[in-house]
Amino acid sequence: MKKSAYLTLGLLAIAGSAAAAEAAAAAPAAAAAVSGVTPKAIAALALSISGFGAAIGMGLAIAKAMEGISRQPEAANAIRGTLLVALAFIEALTIYALLAYFTI
Repeated sequence: MKKSAYLTLGLLAIAGSAAAAEAAAAAPAAAAAVSGVTPKAIAALALSISGFGAAIGMGLAIAKAMEGISRQPEAANAIRGTLLVALAFIEALTIYALLAYFTI
């Protein structure tokens, strides 16, 4: 992977960790004492993991699509259409995790 991809993944991991730490610090002491982990912290962790996974998945999908287009340029339109649908499904996971984070 390129350096920019590693930088993006690192920043996503740091942002997710910071959000988890902020959510854990803002939780009421009683709720933290009972369960040890707040729902907001779990949602922040899920958000960071889904962002990390989505970045890797999108990068791999785009790389394979570009490889396929370079091998068969006449199939570029079919590959591009399939790629866009796949990227939408990958992105949906991250959006669901973001919605879970904001609703908790």
